[in-house]
Amino acid sequence: MQKIVNRLKRIEGQVRGIQKMVEEDRYCVDILVQISAIQSALKQVGFSITERHINHCVSDAIKQGEGQETIAELMSVLKQFSK
Repeated sequence: MQKIVNRLKRIEGQVRGIQKMVEEDRYCVDILVQISAIQSALKQVGFSITERHINHCVSDAIKQGEGQETIAELMSVLKQFSK
């Protein structure tokens, strides 16, 4: 979990960097490249959290006979995540 927190802190710094770039009226393409990097980093964080959720929460729910509900919930979130 600490790896995820550390990654989010780096992303936070990147967002502040973009804010500064905008305030300094930097070249738009450079800003767009940084936005793309942040989007990619956030996706990776999302995949890490999804994997953790599957390995712990979903697995436990299946063992307790509540797998269908948990899988349906996860699928709903994954549909939002992929937009």
